[in-house]
Order: sequence, then C-alpha cells, then structure tokens
Amino acid sequence: MRYVVLVAAVVMQLCLGSTYAWSVFVGPLQSHTGLALGTIQLPFGVFYVVFPLTMVFAGSLVERLGPRRCAVIGGIVFGCGWVLAGVGRTYFPFTVLGIGVLGGLGVGTAYVVPIATCVKWFPRQQGLVTGIAVAGFGGGAALVTQVASAIIAAVGGKPYPAFVGLGVAFLVLVACAGLCMKDPPGTVTGGGGTSAAAILGDRRSFLALYLAMFAGLAAGFLVNANMKALWPGGEARVVAVAVSLFALANALGRIVWGALFDRMSGGRMIQANLLLQALSLALHWQLRGTPEGFHAFALLTGFNYGGVLVLYAASVSRIWGAERLAGVYGVLFSANIPAALAPVLGGYAFDAWQSFAAPVGVVCVLLAGSAVVAQGLLAPALRRRS
Repeated sequence: MRYVVLVAAVVMQLCLGSTYAWSVFVGPLQSHTGLALGTIQLPFGVFYVVFPLTMVFAGSLVERLGPRRCAVIGGIVFGCGWVLAGVGRTYFPFTVLGIGVLGGLGVGTAYVVPIATCVKWFPRQQGLVTGIAVAGFGGGAALVTQVASAIIAAVGGKPYPAFVGLGVAFLVLVACAGLCMKDPPGTVTGGGGTSAAAILGDRRSFLALYLAMFAGLAAGFLVNANMKALWPGGEARVVAVAVSLFALANALGRIVWGALFDRMSGGRMIQANLLLQALSLALHWQLRGTPEGFHAFALLTGFNYGGVLVLYAASVSRIWGAERLAGVYGVLFSANIPAALAPVLGGYAFDAWQSFAAPVGVVCVLLAGSAVVAQGLLAPALRRRS
C-alpha cells in the first residue's frame, strides 16, 4: 500500500506544481493584455501568498477531515481556478483570481497531504521520500511548459485555451490521486500538543529555518518567474527550454538533496544549499552570454532550489517529529509570503532599470547571511535529533 501512496503523491505534485511554469505564460499574456511585466507577475505573486497562508491552516484541516478529503477538495478548487483563468480571457482580474487565489487555496489545501502521509509510511527514509513525494511539484512544470507551449502556438499565441485544458486535467488527476491518500494503520496525529506549542518549545530552530527557507524561496522565485527577462537574447524557444530545465533540475534536486539529508548533517546540507545558490546567482552574469550558458544557469538554480522544498520539511520532521509535520511545516511554509515579493519587485526593478543587478545582488547577500545563521542555530538542533 505504501508504494501506491507514494506514486499517487507524485501524480498529485506533478499537477500542483504547474504554477512553476508561469514564465511560459508571461509573454503571451503581455501580448494580449498590454500590461507591464510587474503586473503580469501578480497571479504568480498572489498564488505564493494565498498558497502558504492556506498551508498555515491545512495541517489542522488534515487532522480533522483526513488526508483523502483534503486532497480531493484541494484538487477540485485548484483545477477550477485554472479553468476560470481561461474563461476570463483578457479580463486580467480573472487570471489573478483563478490562478492566484483559487489556485493558491487548492494547492495549499492539498500540498501538505502527500508529504505528511509519505513520511509516515517511510519513517526511515524521511528525506528521500519527501524528495520523491515533492519531486513532481518541480518536475511537473517541465511537462506543463511543453504542453502549454504547444497549445499556445496552435491557437495563435493565446494562453487562455491552455488554462482551460490544463485546469480540467488538474481537477481530474489530483482528485483521483487524492483518493489514495491514507495514513498507515495505528497512526497517531498531533503528538500530544499543538503546532504552536511545538514551535514555541524550540523558537530558535524555527526562526532559523524560517529565515533560511525565505532566502531559498526568494532566490528560486526571482529566477523562475523572470526567466524571460533574465535572458538578454529574447528568443522564446531559449526561454521555454530554460524553464523546462529549471523544472527538471528542481525535481532532481529534491530527490538528491533529500537523499543527502538522510546520510549527512541536516544543518550542513541547508548551509551548502544556500551557499551554492548564492554562487549560482553570482555566475549569472558570466553564463547568460550564450543559450548554453543560460541553460546551465537554469539547471544550477533549479537544482539548488529543489532542495528548499525537501530540506526544510525533512528538518521539521526530524526536530518536531513526523506526527507534527503537517502543522509545524504549514506554519513554516508561510515564508513563501514575503518570498513571493521577490519576482514582483524584481519585475518592477527591471521595468525601471532594464537590469536585474540590484535584486540578484540583494538575494545573494540574503542567501549568504542565512547560511551563517543556519550553521550557528540549525546544525546543533538537527544533530541532537538525528
């Protein structure tokens, strides 16, 4: 049964991670709405506010309704949101409402279910199984990018039919996979205390995790949502390949970083992830001169970003226990809210200065500073619980 749960978890995440393919819709939306780049990024930014806000409450919702119901409800809301974005066509508020608000509500409700369920079925491989469970969340964007690009090209550059078709597929696939979500027999939830009490019991570790996760998310969002503007050549095909490579590396990174977490010091893995991402961003100026270099940049940043969505979930499970993962990780996931400002602010900075030098530099400093904090506060906490 546990392998059925794992496969269903990957299918769910393949669909739920489709917003990572947002870059492929940016150009067509600009062409059909005439809006500025910063404004076009609003659905992506709103999604990464609503999604983590919903996650804060999703842990307790899973405990009350069970993983199966939460997964199915989340899939239905998520798929309907994408359909609404397509039905609204050039009325951009429908795009923001459908993909940003409803999409965020749906993913926030369903996302934690496969993670929390899988670590209970595989208690000895928590890092690896978390990575596998969420690999689809990054890798699914590669498939969505190719499918959406083909649909958009076939209908004369319009993104709206792609929104509708993908939304229907998401609704069906996530709801069906969600029916397979169930805890192992005899599972105890809550661990004898609330998530808030657990967090307050180890505030230093939680705050260090929050800062580090915020930095890693901000870096990934800045690159992923602004891939088109980061490529100076402007060719749509180069950008589409870069988005796909970022997504594939993101998926692979989740598995690799998760496996390393099980075998090595969790604190050192978080520090290494932050520093490698800072180095990758710093190399952007040297790599963007050719399509091959730009694709290497997408691979590097995607691979490092992949670690963000597995290292912190696995750290929560190790520090607070698998039974509290849904609740504590739901609160930690709110780091997405401030991080969601990165692509929007980066887009407006580019509109003003035609350069990403300032936002990239700020994020590099943030990553390096978070690595120092992680070494001082997280490494001891993770060693105590390993």
